[in-house]
Amino acid sequence: MPKTFTLEKNQYSIFESELRVRPDDIDMFNHVHNSKYLDYVLAARYEQMEKFYGMPWEHFTQQGLGWVVSHVDINFKRPLLMNDLMLIRTGILAMHDKGCSVQFEIINQKTGKIASDGVFDYVLIDLNTGRGTKVSAEMIKAYSI
Repeated sequence: MPKTFTLEKNQYSIFESELRVRPDDIDMFNHVHNSKYLDYVLAARYEQMEKFYGMPWEHFTQQGLGWVVSHVDINFKRPLLMNDLMLIRTGILAMHDKGCSVQFEIINQKTGKIASDGVFDYVLIDLNTGRGTKVSAEMIKAYSI
């Protein structure tokens, strides 16, 4: 039986981004291919890191750091179709010594229903070694809004 995810209210903020389904997102069954849902969450987080946290992706790469996905739990609940407008809600579920867990839900704005939800686990890596590294106090403070 699949897990059910509901965005957990905690000390971390939940942010929203809007995206629209594009023609190249559609599969042979005439709805969004399952791999695209991962892209939607990653695109939303990329935007939110800069817009809300003031720490864009480039902030990390300039320090020789990067966030990589180590695990994803995702539920596909309802299909998204060509040109649907989505609201992608994300928020940190937990900060860890070497990474974080990010919860998400993708909502079809036309129906108001959740199309997909789940959790991404990220690890912070040193780009020079490719190994996990500690999340700094500065990062934890920036993400604790």
